[in-house]
Amino acid sequence: MNSWGLMMVVLLFLVFILGFAQEESNAEDVYIGAIFSFNTTNGRVSKIAMDAAVEDVNSDQTILRGRKLYLSKYDANYSGFRSIIGGLQFMETNTVAIIGPQTSGMAHILSHLANELHVPMMSFTALDPGLSSLQYPYFIQTAPNDLFQVTAIADMLSYFGYREVIAVYTDDEQSWGSMIALGDKLTERRCRITYKVVLSPGALATRDEIRNELVKVSNMESRVIIVHAFAQVGLEVFNWAHKLGMMEKGYVWIATAWLSTVLDSTVVSGEAAKSIQGVLTFRPHTTDSKKKQAFLSRWNRISNGSIGLNSYGLYAYDTVWMIANAVNAFLDHGGNISFSNTSNLNGLGGGTLNLAALSTFDGGSQVLQNILQTNMTGVTGRLVFDSDKAIVRPAFDILNVVAKGCKQIGYWSNYSGLSVVPPEILYTKKSNLSSSSQHLDSRVVWPGQTTVKPRGWVFPDNGRQLRIGVPDRVSFKAFVSEDENTKKIHGYCIDVFLAAIKLLPYSVPYKFVLYGDRHKNPKYAELVNLITSNVFDAVVGDIAIVTNRTKIVDFTLPYIDSGLVVVAPLRKMYSSPWAFLRPFTPLMWAITSAFFLIVGVVIWILEHRINDEFRGPPKKQLITILWFGFSTMFFAHRENTTSALARMVLIIWLFVVLIITSSYTASLTSILTVQQLAPTIRGIDSLISSNDRIGFQVGSFAENYLTDELNIAKSRLVALGSPEEYADALNRGIVAALVEERPYVDLFLSNNCKFQAVGREFTKSGWGFAFPRDSPLAMDMSTAILTLSENGKLEKIRQKWLHTRTCSQSSDDNSDELQLNSFWGLFLICGIACFVALLIYFFSIVQEFKRRFAQQSQPVSTQSNSPSVRLKRFLSFIDEKEDEFKVKYKRKRLEMLSRGSAEDQQRPKRILHTNEESGIYQEGHNGNATYFS
Repeated sequence: MNSWGLMMVVLLFLVFILGFAQEESNAEDVYIGAIFSFNTTNGRVSKIAMDAAVEDVNSDQTILRGRKLYLSKYDANYSGFRSIIGGLQFMETNTVAIIGPQTSGMAHILSHLANELHVPMMSFTALDPGLSSLQYPYFIQTAPNDLFQVTAIADMLSYFGYREVIAVYTDDEQSWGSMIALGDKLTERRCRITYKVVLSPGALATRDEIRNELVKVSNMESRVIIVHAFAQVGLEVFNWAHKLGMMEKGYVWIATAWLSTVLDSTVVSGEAAKSIQGVLTFRPHTTDSKKKQAFLSRWNRISNGSIGLNSYGLYAYDTVWMIANAVNAFLDHGGNISFSNTSNLNGLGGGTLNLAALSTFDGGSQVLQNILQTNMTGVTGRLVFDSDKAIVRPAFDILNVVAKGCKQIGYWSNYSGLSVVPPEILYTKKSNLSSSSQHLDSRVVWPGQTTVKPRGWVFPDNGRQLRIGVPDRVSFKAFVSEDENTKKIHGYCIDVFLAAIKLLPYSVPYKFVLYGDRHKNPKYAELVNLITSNVFDAVVGDIAIVTNRTKIVDFTLPYIDSGLVVVAPLRKMYSSPWAFLRPFTPLMWAITSAFFLIVGVVIWILEHRINDEFRGPPKKQLITILWFGFSTMFFAHRENTTSALARMVLIIWLFVVLIITSSYTASLTSILTVQQLAPTIRGIDSLISSNDRIGFQVGSFAENYLTDELNIAKSRLVALGSPEEYADALNRGIVAALVEERPYVDLFLSNNCKFQAVGREFTKSGWGFAFPRDSPLAMDMSTAILTLSENGKLEKIRQKWLHTRTCSQSSDDNSDELQLNSFWGLFLICGIACFVALLIYFFSIVQEFKRRFAQQSQPVSTQSNSPSVRLKRFLSFIDEKEDEFKVKYKRKRLEMLSRGSAEDQQRPKRILHTNEESGIYQEGHNGNATYFS
């Protein structure tokens, strides 16, 4: 029989014992019950607060229709058994609601009874997240449950950058659900609980047990410790931590809300106060309002100064009011407080148990709905439940224990996360949970009275060194290898690691462990996997950072760039009949040819009207254009240029031609006289499309990349183990090309100039050091590697181990070709010169055309002034030679003058007087004047 079955048997037995203790109650009154251990801090505060609430309800004549509210209190006295008895007593006395129990363990049990008898049960201290499930419909948590508190803890840990924590808690149902929820929330933020200290529950936790467990914790790596327990056990934990020196610098202690409750309600002094200095704790946030201030001002009077008020006392006060308002709404809607026997229970005991003492609250379901529909403003603030029966907008104050009190460093709410602004202000703004919006007061006093944020972890103080796996390479030993004489491990990767680890602000005990069979290079995927199985604490070497590996380990920043490239053998290129075309790229040939033609056309336009050598039949003129343009290539043009514009264009173009021909001659000479080598493979694309065999290094990730990512058949792949095997396989044609990482390729090609890296680097990655997931050492080592890069030491280490010489031949088989990029400036200058010359020429010719024809005074017909006629006249004007046009123009002018003289002789002569001084002639007198100058 499981534990739940045993507890139900106990319930039935208690019903039999208490069955005859039923008392008649006054139907005019409303009874509620409370189950607490009233000797505890929360019990004492809650008792006072609930009594004050009952008094205030009864003094308000507008509620409960004049009925009196009675609160019956049952002291469980730290006993689960007594809590069950108290619950059964209330179930027999027509109780409409129960406040409590104080602990989650009892809440799990009594909730089943509440479900059966329809009596709402409300608690502000039993805050196990599991109690909010649909399994307990009649159980309501009236304060933010622990799911929200552990979320706040996880957010704060993430904010401070802590990834590993140790949890200290008691082995009871008050802690189980909270620790499970904490683990889930930490996992969501890539954090984790590395060790759990499970203490005996309550008074069973002895000092020796606590001390022994804390001694174990002091030898562990994590220095971030969370304490979730009752006040008695929690204070004892801090007492022993202080004695063991665990409250000094380097530690981070976080306590759940139990500590703020103790500090708010009691006076902590002496050794107890010293033992909690620098601790971070949480307190349920309550809105600062007039109601709250009024209740605080009367607290000393109603408590007689015996205990201070804490947040749970405020929730106790509001819980009573929630019940009163729910019952009042029930009565206002015609409800009647009545109870009836449960026939289902009568048959369970076979007639031997008096279960008739238990009665079902007939209006329980309606009162429950009224409670869940609560929308009131109490001393804690606005109280509303969501669909999961949880208080909406839960929030916590984050406190730092300093001196004799607490300093608030911020707030947490599920609406806006961490902030230094009260949640009520943020509720008026749009919700923002981004990491950039999370803030806490930076002036935190940590254990040891320091304001410097602790690192949160150290190397375990158990004498064990970090086991660092190192690949035992048989090739490319410059990267990592073991000295055969001294047996020391050295190489480029090792020197980078040693230089980085010296920059850490703490010492790191470590030892190198070689991995491999010394016959071939180890498989690096297997080496990295050994970190996850705790064989190695880290892996140092030429470890490529690839996707599959980042899923299981954390890498530092890369200390050298890497990527896969193709290496192919070079073949000698012999001259061909078309070798003369190789100096220029096709685009360069096209642009150059176009400019020869353009310059010929421009010169023809500029010289056509004034130079007989650029005139003649259309066929002759076309030949002239082509001949002149292309003959400038050899400076063999025989036509003279007479215009200034044409000479300007020609000078600029001849300069361009000089540069181009000189470059062409030099490049062609190199091509024809220097031995040309070119790779047989052009790059990864041509390698994929072929059926040639491909070589790769044993143990490299290149094998998986070629098969998985590029879909190359495994039958085409050949594993090679050393640079000698690379060269032999390429020379003998066993493989057409190699696919290898760039650092290996650079080292290989420095001693093998018959081969060449071709094409692009088709992957981008780097080499880094591998550590377990979420290891803080990975982040610190990354910072150290970045420092080495900035101060130049990383480059010095590379020069020491990887100094390579460069082969004479170029890695680009098109390097002899002259690109347009080298000459576009010259072409641009020539093009601008041509454009400017044409622009000036056309402007001047248009002006001359207007001036010539504007002086004609003879009348013209409308048809002769049409645009088409004027265009033909303009084109004719341009086409005619300038001297011929002047002769024709003079001849035409003389003809017009002769016609004018003949007309004058036929006209009657009219003598007009003239004023010779002014030069004005009378009509009929030409005065030796002309129409054209």
